[in-house]
Amino acid sequence: MRVWVARPEPGATRTGAALAARGHAPLVASVLAIGPTGAEPPAGSFDALLFTSAHAVPALRDTQSLRGLPVFAVGPRTAERVRAAGLGPVREGPGDAAGLAALVAEVLPAGACLLHATGTARKPEPEATLTAAGFTIVIVEAYTADLVPTLPAAVGDALAAGALDAALHYSRRSAAAALALADGSGHGGAFRRLRHYCLSVDVAFPLEAAGIAVHFVAARPRETDLLDALAPRFGDGAR
Repeated sequence: MRVWVARPEPGATRTGAALAARGHAPLVASVLAIGPTGAEPPAGSFDALLFTSAHAVPALRDTQSLRGLPVFAVGPRTAERVRAAGLGPVREGPGDAAGLAALVAEVLPAGACLLHATGTARKPEPEATLTAAGFTIVIVEAYTADLVPTLPAAVGDALAAGALDAALHYSRRSAAAALALADGSGHGGAFRRLRHYCLSVDVAFPLEAAGIAVHFVAARPRETDLLDALAPRFGDGAR
């Protein structure tokens, strides 16, 4: 299948390589640009660190006072990045905010203080659930994820030529960005005709809210499940 990978780097290139290894033809073209904010971790005493994205890890990597603290990572990819940065010990969540909040509540006593490294645009979870459960969450906005100004030219050309079969969506924000950029460039119709594969129900939301048929939503937020769902040819069963 000819597949658009719209997620940000560095994950986009890795996903493209995984697709190629499975015999697909990836078009890697991110719709969000990730960059550090340069924010310094706040001073204070913390019981643990919280990561809901691998993009936030570099911001805390070199802070010596945080070394050795327990780390709660949302899923396997983020946990891998945390370990590579020399942080931890790491406890790995199931890949979603609700599961991460449940893991923290299971391991730490209420009243514990966690430093959450996140992006400038963040969802209310897991902070809302943990705060309601008695935890203190301190935020450091470690990175930005900015919408690219225009649809990548290679994607526009491929949509115009009917040279794409599918799109992979890894976050709610990147799915919404892909849709907005396609619509804004006059390729919204071709974008809607693609097969859309989403990592979770939350990721699929902006597409379905726009009336787009989503072909596949992973039952658990794992990239392998998403890639396994890609059909080698048309005719397989849709969601």
